[in-house]
Amino acid sequence: MSSPQTQPRDETPETDGPNACPVIESLEQIGSQWRLAVLHELLSGEQRFNELKRSTGANARTLSRVLDDLGEMGFVERRLEEDAPIATYYSLTPKGESLEPVFDEIECWAGSWLEECED
Repeated sequence: MSSPQTQPRDETPETDGPNACPVIESLEQIGSQWRLAVLHELLSGEQRFNELKRSTGANARTLSRVLDDLGEMGFVERRLEEDAPIATYYSLTPKGESLEPVFDEIECWAGSWLEECED
């Protein structure tokens, strides 16, 4: 007599539907290296594209894509100044600004724990 085979359990967290984990959903929106870097840089205020490019180290294509994504998700707004020279400025929306305490907590955690990892 053979025993019934059990199907392997899916170890992937559920990210869709009513049972989706809010932490997973949040990280899917802000969790990439470049998104986090841009959001963190914009906490200090409005910046031009090239300023963000320099401060984050992202290439132009990556930064453009990240800014578009963050804009579509409501974290970043874009302002075009059409006086000569034409300039594009980026700043956080209230949704983006609401992440400041999250970054503060991450910095606090890093100060406590990452130094131990360097030893």
